Amino acid sequence: MAKKMHATPNLDQLESGPWPSFVTGLKRLAQDKDYVVDVLGHLEHSYQTRKGYWKGGTVGVLGYGGGIIPRFTEIKDEAGKPVFPDAAEFHTLRVMPPPGMHYNTDILRKFCDVWEEHGSGLIAFHGQSGDIMFQGATTENVQKAFDGINELGFDLGGAGPAVRTSMSCVGAARCEQSCYDEAKAHRQVLNTFLDDIHRPALPYKFKFKFSGCPNDCMNSIQRADMAVIGTWRDNIRTDEVLAKKWFAKHGMDELVNDVVARCPTKAIQIKDISKVRKDGHISSVALNAEKALEIDNKDCVRCMHCINVMTGALATGTDKGATVLVGGKRTLKIGDLMGTVVIPFMSLKNEEDYQQLVDLGQKIIDFFAENALEHERTGEMIERIGLVNFLEGIEVDIDANMVATPRTNPYVRMDGWDDEVAKINAQKAAA
Repeated sequence: MAKKMHATPNLDQLESGPWPSFVTGLKRLAQDKDYVVDVLGHLEHSYQTRKGYWKGGTVGVLGYGGGIIPRFTEIKDEAGKPVFPDAAEFHTLRVMPPPGMHYNTDILRKFCDVWEEHGSGLIAFHGQSGDIMFQGATTENVQKAFDGINELGFDLGGAGPAVRTSMSCVGAARCEQSCYDEAKAHRQVLNTFLDDIHRPALPYKFKFKFSGCPNDCMNSIQRADMAVIGTWRDNIRTDEVLAKKWFAKHGMDELVNDVVARCPTKAIQIKDISKVRKDGHISSVALNAEKALEIDNKDCVRCMHCINVMTGALATGTDKGATVLVGGKRTLKIGDLMGTVVIPFMSLKNEEDYQQLVDLGQKIIDFFAENALEHERTGEMIERIGLVNFLEGIEVDIDANMVATPRTNPYVRMDGWDDEVAKINAQKAAA
């Protein structure tokens, strides 16, 4: 007979709204699992006291130093025994997903079968680091659960001061905006740094994330120590047939308000067809017999907004590759940081290019391991030692595109510059 349910008045309130509640799912699992009955009691106690009662410890599986998040209860009676004995341990297994997060229903059912047998039944797709989170298992069942998951071909992800599980968008498999093979880059990095994922040996965590275009569906700029974002360096492509169809459906008001006015660098203009410039930097497309859209590509910052709104009529260029940024993270020592451009453009077309990306990752991790303080992320290390020292350490030349914030209050005196330029030009002409 199943264990009697604890009274859960606070949790019950979470079922009262119009949206599905995780509490309903836990109660369904609790009908067959005493473990989950006590998990609900434990959680209710936390809601009543407004305090968390899980502490860390040491739990692992054979041959691995990371990948398991240990949790032991701190809710004890006067004799030191757990008040909720069946939920005295609630460990989480972090499991690496496939690149692009491709699953089929067969493998998902097998995941559920393994976790139904050895764990609580709770699975989260996905954690901040990208892992499949198998939440809730006793110490005794951790190894059994991992063995079952490992037999399906899946491995533990990173935990602790290690290289963490990488993430990549669905990219080239389904998205027309993809600018490189995200899954290939993800897989090569994964294979290279597998030991660094499983055996924590860094000052703190290090994350790779791969987005196929500047839409950055992985939010890598904000979250990744090394973000690889697809981009292009030639002109935006245009399709006149699709542009005319779009304009006929949406009209001038929507074009002005949702495309032209929202370009952050004012690179887009609407012109009479006869006045469109003929220039190597210009992309233009006719909207009807009178009007055309003109894009000055040298001012384009690849924000993707116009391409997202007029998909097909406008498209990414053909000279594709990736921009590499370093140092993104959430709040820790010095607050949130966004990644800083380290490689403005890296071509990713052949094996040598992808190996170059892996080699760059190795240099960054090696420098991070040697120079970061304990519990310090890459971005915080760069803020402390300076970007120039970091670039010298990873043997990357300084580039103007690495400037994070252009100076808006110039302090250099410019009077006399025109005379100096005229003098130089005169000397050149005389020579």
